[in-house]
Amino acid sequence: MDVLISGAGVAGTALAYWLRHHGFTPTVVERAPRMRASGGVVGLRGEALDVLDRMALLERIQQLNTRLGACGDGDLAVLRGELIGLLCEATRQEVEYVLGDSIASVEQDPAGVRVTFERGRPRRFALVAGADGLHSHTRSLAFGPRERFVRHLGIYTATFSLPGHLGLPGSDRLPGMPGKAADILGIRDDAKAYAALHFASGPLAYDRDDVAQHQRIVAGQFAGEGGPIPLLLAEMSRAQDFFFDANAQVEMCHWSSGRVVLLEDAGYCAAQISGLGASQALIGAYVLAGELAVAGGEHPAAFAAYEREMRGFVAEHQQIGREGADRFFMGMPAQAPDVIATGTRETARTHLVRLKDYAPSFAARWPP
Repeated sequence: MDVLISGAGVAGTALAYWLRHHGFTPTVVERAPRMRASGGVVGLRGEALDVLDRMALLERIQQLNTRLGACGDGDLAVLRGELIGLLCEATRQEVEYVLGDSIASVEQDPAGVRVTFERGRPRRFALVAGADGLHSHTRSLAFGPRERFVRHLGIYTATFSLPGHLGLPGSDRLPGMPGKAADILGIRDDAKAYAALHFASGPLAYDRDDVAQHQRIVAGQFAGEGGPIPLLLAEMSRAQDFFFDANAQVEMCHWSSGRVVLLEDAGYCAAQISGLGASQALIGAYVLAGELAVAGGEHPAAFAAYEREMRGFVAEHQQIGREGADRFFMGMPAQAPDVIATGTRETARTHLVRLKDYAPSFAARWPP
């Protein structure tokens, strides 16, 4: 049973792992020409650590912990690129990765999905999973335009690495600026550091692929600010791993349409400021693949069970994201770019996903 996964981020590579584990044949298509290494630091906590343990990757992930003081007991903070690299390493021998291409169209019929690509030849798959992020093209093709589902939270964030901490305080928020914030995040004994620049704004129009334009937007927002800001802007212009995006959420009544299903940010983004995106991606991938296995590849039953398992969990994460956005510029302590969960970590655990022990040796019954 062939499954196409759009997006080779945390969610896509984790889903590929679990689908292959259960006997499916996943293919991952990624629009970038190489595996992404940007995005700064992500937090891992709770049931996500259990998922990594079941993948036999927890010990290696613990070795990658940046040891930021923002994490609580048992929680980890790792570089997004290193996490994706580890997940890719665990799958590349048995999973086909198609880099530098993307889905152009999907045509569903009773037997499967015909997919055309921007560069490659058309192919058929049993199912398509969209794990291509907040700006998901898969979601637009199968469900409708972005504007119907994306809720802007009024904050933009840029992250980029620094050559050490430049003599600036590590893992600390710089003095407050109205409607703006800057964090310096020292990691691994300050041998490396990341900057995170945040500013309040309504929705902005820009080319998502134009990094130079993104940097001009950030520079314009922070123009005239003193202290270390000019130094940070100079380093930003040289950074090779610059990342810029809105803090936004995706709200949908359903995460599947026929044979197309959405995962993590594509279907239920909680926003960067929730600090829960990477954890949610790992858990969602585990549950989706497991429910497909239990249902014997019968996607209507599997997708319905996937939503039942994840809905309450996602709702609480999104509530944390909204609360975090409301008070983001109110002097909260600095945390990592994707771990700025506003000090309400206990709330994030009130709705636990009880991870099922999905049959590890399942072989998909395909065709049904």
